[in-house]
Amino acid sequence: MRGRPDGRASLLVRGLLPSEANSLGTGGGLKAVAHLVDQGSFEPVADDLSTADPLGFPGYLDAMSRTRERSESDESVVAGPARIGGIEVELAAFDFSFFGGSVGEVAGERVARSLERATERRVPFVARLTTGGSRMQEGMRSLVQMARVASARIAFEAAAQPFVAVLADPATGGPLASIGSLADVTIAEAGARIGFAGPRLVESFTGRRLAGSHSAETALGAGLVDAVVPPIEIGRTVAHVLGVLAPDNPQRADRPTPASAERPSGWDVVQIARAKDRPTGPELLSESLDSHVVIQGDRAGREDPAVAVALGRLRGSRLLMMALDRLTAPGPAAYRKARRAVDIARRLRLPIVTLIDTPGANPSEASENAGISSEIALLIEAMLRAEVPVLGVITGEGGSGGALAFAVGDRLVAYAGSAFSVIAPESAAEILWRDSARAREAANVLKLGAFELERLGIADEVASEPLSSDSLASTVAYHLHSLTSNRGPGADLVAARLERWRASAE
Repeated sequence: MRGRPDGRASLLVRGLLPSEANSLGTGGGLKAVAHLVDQGSFEPVADDLSTADPLGFPGYLDAMSRTRERSESDESVVAGPARIGGIEVELAAFDFSFFGGSVGEVAGERVARSLERATERRVPFVARLTTGGSRMQEGMRSLVQMARVASARIAFEAAAQPFVAVLADPATGGPLASIGSLADVTIAEAGARIGFAGPRLVESFTGRRLAGSHSAETALGAGLVDAVVPPIEIGRTVAHVLGVLAPDNPQRADRPTPASAERPSGWDVVQIARAKDRPTGPELLSESLDSHVVIQGDRAGREDPAVAVALGRLRGSRLLMMALDRLTAPGPAAYRKARRAVDIARRLRLPIVTLIDTPGANPSEASENAGISSEIALLIEAMLRAEVPVLGVITGEGGSGGALAFAVGDRLVAYAGSAFSVIAPESAAEILWRDSARAREAANVLKLGAFELERLGIADEVASEPLSSDSLASTVAYHLHSLTSNRGPGADLVAARLERWRASAE
């Protein structure tokens, strides 16, 4: 790696296309990022690190020397400043041509230092993984790099900047189980092999051949990554993520038109909220945001579409939005995904907006056995503890505790045609009078309309109908501006939120 006076090594010859640069033999780790970074922008930092042989492993240093000559790299990770879509980042790129991209002490230290530079510079961190795992020749000194990079990742939270991971082929072992799984947004290259243990090890453990596992596409279906894109589209995709999360440039937010004094009956409200032509939460999310990045999966093996999650921009400001879909009942995975989203918002200091429209949590046997009650409780706790502004908007029907978990924020706005109830009117009629046909009567006595919620001190404001993506954007922009303009320390925000819900039943 040719050094420069400023301690950096140049990635690409200026003025060459990425395809031309690939033929220059600049090293696997460098060539591999050609589709990721802006042309000529990656400048790996030269350091004083050198690979040692802590175990005295037979033939290791000789193999290391031969590998350096063959790969034209000095280790399996190169790291330094770069630009992606014109945005300054800190990049750590793994080089599979060097010992299979395995991580030893030097590689782990480079990733950790890269994170520390990103923290100091307050820029996004991007990691591109193509690795076979921990380096066996360095034994436990290799394995503990998992904890080393995880520690640096935790410290990176102080920068409140995004971390984007790109999982290339292959992404396995200790690096995947540490830095590769700790990103805010994880993008996999199409066709990449992804898994903690490689296919051969899994087959020897299970005694059977694997079918369809360890692929980027399988990982997406299992909620383990947020997107799968062709390698040539990686740069554009990461640039979009970084653009959505660029610093705020807030626009003016006028107060929406107040709701009219007309107050529909409880049953009429239920019919309005359930109308087939009423926009769903996911529709409102995608149409109200100026731009957004979809967040997928609970990182525990499931993707539940009952709640859509996105990092987005609305009228110049960043936010995290969660939208319930009334067409399906959220199960445990939906609440885990929502909890993951709250954690992302906490790390990036993003306000949270929830769109509430659901018949309630999935009551099936499978849902019960998977801990639906615990997941609802954990989301309520996470929402109450979030040290960022939280705005809830009831856009349709709020069904019991499954909906309440998304409502416990700093402010709750209810559309005039929305409803929120401890139980569905039909179920209440069946329980109270053993006659579900009396649902209309139950709806009226449950006082579940938006104006009743305001009177009871549950909702803070009633938004005017009709519900649309434009009206929602105006409502959210106004209330977020109000919540964030006089924003104090996160601890004070949480204290006020706890007091609000502590007093809500008085």
